[in-house]
Amino acid sequence: MSVRKLSVIYIREEVIVMCLPLAAIGAAAGVASAGLTFVGQRQQARQQARYQAQAAAAERQRFLQEQTSLRMRQAQEQEAVGRELEQVSKKSQAALARARVSAGEAGVAGASVQALMDDYMRQEAGYRSALARQQELGALGTGLGLEQAGFATQQRQIGINQPINRPNPLAAGLSALQGGLSGYRTGLDIQSRMQS
Repeated sequence: MSVRKLSVIYIREEVIVMCLPLAAIGAAAGVASAGLTFVGQRQQARQQARYQAQAAAAERQRFLQEQTSLRMRQAQEQEAVGRELEQVSKKSQAALARARVSAGEAGVAGASVQALMDDYMRQEAGYRSALARQQELGALGTGLGLEQAGFATQQRQIGINQPINRPNPLAAGLSALQGGLSGYRTGLDIQSRMQS
């Protein structure tokens, strides 16, 4: 009978020896899982940071191109207005010269000729004033367009540069500890079931 008792004890010791490695394996698996999660989160945060940097650089480039486009359009409009003013001046000079010659050939002089000349000059001044106002409004529109583009790019940059969820080493350590304890507890649970 004593032999039988020893063999039961031996079997129980074998079960305990087998279960202790299971608890250790469970604890190691829990720690490894938490470690791998931390590494994965860190890689994901780095990739997100790289993406955001690239997207922010692309947005800055897009904004610079938009600014250049707006300024080029303004310069072209100003050049067109300048050419138009030059043509108006030439036409006005020619009209005044024709009016003087016509008045001289017709023998008209004095106040009526001067009134005709003043009318041509008034029309030219009105047209110049309208073109100058058009130029002012164009410059104002360009300024507003640049301001709007600045606001839009600022909003896009805010959308691009969202906070990056970076892994916390302390939280990862606590998670590893929790995973290890959970794995150890599972191993002990298996041991208790095997003993029963």
